[in-house]
Amino acid sequence: MTDPGELNASGWTSVEAAGFTGQLGPLWVRGAGGTREIGFFAAPHHGNSHLGTVHGGLLMIFADIGLGYGAADALGGQHCATAQLQIQFVATANLGDFLTCRPELVRAGSRLLFMRGLIKAGDKTVASADGIWKVLDRQLR
Repeated sequence: MTDPGELNASGWTSVEAAGFTGQLGPLWVRGAGGTREIGFFAAPHHGNSHLGTVHGGLLMIFADIGLGYGAADALGGQHCATAQLQIQFVATANLGDFLTCRPELVRAGSRLLFMRGLIKAGDKTVASADGIWKVLDRQLR
């Protein structure tokens, strides 16, 4: 998919991200709960200088956001924070690609959530990520 019209026709909805997450630009969301997918278009400011590829640090941010969405879904509104995040870079993503992440809950304990997911550009896997999210004791403002 290369344009917003195609995404809308495929069930994606654009969401303006706030704060640091806004650095990705608008996020695209499809599905709910355990089937939610997160996506964004890789723009020039997401790239490695002069290479035309997406910077690995940006892919790490996207993994944190994508898996974090899954953790938040699993908690039904209770707040959590990333405790550990591991990413494996598998292939390059190009500027202009629409990148997606489908988070998967591996296990939920009383205080920790174990998440994993793949970051893809179309059918090509560009990164694999897994992490642990800590359930917070209090609601954040």
